[in-house]
Amino acid sequence: MPENKEKDVEKELKEYQFKKQIEEIKNLQGRGTELISVYIPPGRPISDVIAYLRDEYSTSTNIKSKTTRKNVTSAIESIMSKLKYYKMPPENGLAVFVGHVPTKGDQTEMVSYFIEPPEKINSFLYRCDSKFYLDPILPMLEHKDTYGLIVIDRAEATIGLLRGSRIEVIDNFESQVPSKHHQGGQSSRRYERLIEIAAHEFFTKVGERASQAFLKEPNLKGVLIGGPGSTKEFFYKKGYLHYQIQQKVIDLYDVGYTNEYGLKELVDKASQTLEQLEIAREKKIVERFLVEIKKGTGKAVYGDKEVMEALKQGKVDTLIISKGLVKFRIKYRCENDGTEIEEVASREVIKECPKCGNPMIPIEETDLIEDYIRAGQENGAKIELITDESDEGALFLKAFGGIGAILRYT
Repeated sequence: MPENKEKDVEKELKEYQFKKQIEEIKNLQGRGTELISVYIPPGRPISDVIAYLRDEYSTSTNIKSKTTRKNVTSAIESIMSKLKYYKMPPENGLAVFVGHVPTKGDQTEMVSYFIEPPEKINSFLYRCDSKFYLDPILPMLEHKDTYGLIVIDRAEATIGLLRGSRIEVIDNFESQVPSKHHQGGQSSRRYERLIEIAAHEFFTKVGERASQAFLKEPNLKGVLIGGPGSTKEFFYKKGYLHYQIQQKVIDLYDVGYTNEYGLKELVDKASQTLEQLEIAREKKIVERFLVEIKKGTGKAVYGDKEVMEALKQGKVDTLIISKGLVKFRIKYRCENDGTEIEEVASREVIKECPKCGNPMIPIEETDLIEDYIRAGQENGAKIELITDESDEGALFLKAFGGIGAILRYT
């Protein structure tokens, strides 16, 4: 698998795991105010955080309810114990969620999540409540593809980035290009040359600054250019951008402004195009899979057993997985005779031992999407994660179970 594609898959896997954890945490509720959330920014020394938690521990010993007091203090102890393994927080900081949640009857169990978020945590926060506090981290669930933005005419240009739904302004330039002149004869031609030289210098400056900013973005999906009139076409066609950035230009759009508002207008105009690009990519992948299925040559397989077997044999060229797949590989064991069985299901169920008929207990559970991504990476397959939001993606999930593969050979 090409290195950049491998990085994309790793990125998507981390995003998937992060989203899954947050969805789990969102559904948890304590009996009292005994669920602890701690947000640690990247620059905060762990020793400071532990000192803060010791103070909170001391305060929590005054809680009147014996059960709540016990649960809160044990949660703080657990956090301090695990934080000792960190010298400093990770690159983007650390989000910690620990507390007791109800199980059966009057029983509770402690849950513990130590999450390295995909974006930087900005400030330290401690909160103890009946639900985990997720407001600082929920915006990180948004789709975070990055696009370069340029709006330009002869008078002004603004460069920015679109990260998910957030627009960041990088730079704004006002040109020194004269808009009009009143000279005649030879003076007229000389002024026109001077104007064109000034325009060229302005476009060069904008192109260099944009290229410099966009080349630093490892996950840049594309570049959008906008502006009033024909200047944007001239800027694009004359190659003022670095060749690697030039190749990423998706389209040009008519917008009325070349300031920060122009960036917002550009994103609005391009929003349908960006959606269609992702849908088109998914459509192409699924259509290729369907063509192979219809040929009946055996070069496309689907279903858990068939795809996993093809992966183990090194036959898979392209592994296709639906992000809408909510299933687990669950291993059960009979405590009576040691028999083990494995099945794929959406949740744990009561199983009887096929040998002795006694109830079996679940001993291992693996998320199926994570399981297949690892198997694909180990066996050198190209991995395509698709949503179930397009018609083709929905069909792939419903008709083929969300797991398919196009083979190198049969």
